[in-house]
Amino acid sequence: MVESDLYAPLKRFLEGQGYEVKGEVGRCDVVAVRGQEAPVIVELKLRPNLELILQGVERLALSERVYLGVPEGSRLLKTQRKRLPKLLRRLGLGLITIEAAKDRVTVVLDPLPYRPRSDKKGRGRLLGEFQQRVGDPNLGGSATRAGRVTAYRQRSVAIARHLAECGPSKASLVAKRLDEPKARELLYRDVYGWFDRLGEGVYELSSKGREELAAWADSR
Repeated sequence: MVESDLYAPLKRFLEGQGYEVKGEVGRCDVVAVRGQEAPVIVELKLRPNLELILQGVERLALSERVYLGVPEGSRLLKTQRKRLPKLLRRLGLGLITIEAAKDRVTVVLDPLPYRPRSDKKGRGRLLGEFQQRVGDPNLGGSATRAGRVTAYRQRSVAIARHLAECGPSKASLVAKRLDEPKARELLYRDVYGWFDRLGEGVYELSSKGREELAAWADSR
């Protein structure tokens, strides 16, 4: 199969909607014109990739009605079924799938101006984590084996250090000494398995906490 195999069914599909269609016009794979409307431009690719997306973005300088045409069932569509349309919507590109053997063309996404809905809660969580985190313990773009250092982990590490130095302690005392208002919650939830509850409000560092504490020595 070659890219030109996608052209015939696409041409018939567009002509059925009243367009005059021509292939390889300028640098465009397919151009369709209907009356005084802005031209429809379609860039074809058997294996959709970044190059195809970049071509589509370039064609937006010629028309706001630019589609990417790819085979039905292509690998990228299968692996990025939700994310690819979101990306194309943000870029203002449309998406067409073509099944040449069945002469079937499907418009998956029309190119429309994209105005993303603001995620105020998400932004609040992002800025909250940024402000609460102490220092800059993570290298941007790196993957850590044990996990990233978050503000929550930094708080847990501080409590673990306190218990390692002072031994079993009441949650209220830990909260006071560390000036950590959420000490009780952190000890009770014990997300990382670092704390053992000895009695009412009294905790000590678990064996797992002792083993893992050294790995987070630089997470202050």
